Amino acid sequence: MAEQISDATFDSVVLNSDIPVLLDFWAPWCGPCRAVGPIIDELAAEYEGKVRIVKMNVDENPATPTKFGIRAIPTLMLFKDGQAAATVVGLQSKEAVKNLLGV
Repeated sequence: MAEQISDATFDSVVLNSDIPVLLDFWAPWCGPCRAVGPIIDELAAEYEGKVRIVKMNVDENPATPTKFGIRAIPTLMLFKDGQAAATVVGLQSKEAVKNLLGV
């Protein structure tokens, strides 16, 4: 399962990570978010130790999505060395997310 993070834990979990982090910006009312959720959870188990995969509910945590200009969900952002390295918006296949990870 992908770990749920918040605005309060974003810096410590994402920006200070020593491995790449994939952040899924989502909301429970979003159909495409619910569709990509199981893929995110599968990849969290598959890439454990190589990529940290986390989720952030945009309704409960508005500061971080605003900081990164998130205007549509689901949005997946890959962070490397504390910097946003890649972003995809919308429902993605498992293969597309794997390609984004580049691992």
